[in-house]
Amino acid sequence: MKLLLLSNSTQYGRGYLEHALDTVTGFLPAGARLAFVPYALADLDAYTAKVRGALAGAGIDVCGVHEGGDPVAALGAADAVFVGGGNSFRLLSALYRTGLREALIKAVADGLPYMGASAGTNMAAPSLRTTNDMPIVEPPSFEALGLVPFQINPHYLDPDPSSTHKGETRQERLTEFLEENDVPVLGLREGSWLRVEDGSAVLGGERDARLFRRGTAPRELATGSDVSELLGVRGGFDTRA
Repeated sequence: MKLLLLSNSTQYGRGYLEHALDTVTGFLPAGARLAFVPYALADLDAYTAKVRGALAGAGIDVCGVHEGGDPVAALGAADAVFVGGGNSFRLLSALYRTGLREALIKAVADGLPYMGASAGTNMAAPSLRTTNDMPIVEPPSFEALGLVPFQINPHYLDPDPSSTHKGETRQERLTEFLEENDVPVLGLREGSWLRVEDGSAVLGGERDARLFRRGTAPRELATGSDVSELLGVRGGFDTRA
């Protein structure tokens, strides 16, 4: 299995994918035909054009899976797949509706490189339960692709001790998740990513990550850390502490 899971696709002050472009182009096969899954946003054509423009200089041929009318066939004709960010509920609902959820699980297991950003990274986890998004639609299930056995929280944001906002912090929300589910959560700060290949999982990018587990304090993980141990976790959902 070959995965590149980005916390975000746009970094403050930079263009789309610019902050991770070397990593992205190094991950994708040279001259790849890339199937892009744009369903996390409403304007599929504009989103696909944005990705096409960002990768054109690298010689990557981007094809929106919606463009030919048969998303599963478009996936089957690709050398790699990129699932873009946006609203995770809208995205997962579309994966079920189009048949792409099962097709993606099989294709990635058979060796198709999978790249996700934000919502696309959420899809790689077993469940949608640690997304930051509003449930603007209701998918048939919260079960995502399960390409890794742990949860991921993209765009992880540290608590601001000087903030007067009284809503829950991200850390509080993830703590609540762990009260009901015994599954580790990897918090990926913006500018960071996780690369998985041949049984190895390594953090990359400009910022460290944070790991949440039930019953223990959150742990900082430096960029470059080997977190392959997470690939062997066997947690459980709906297991109240």
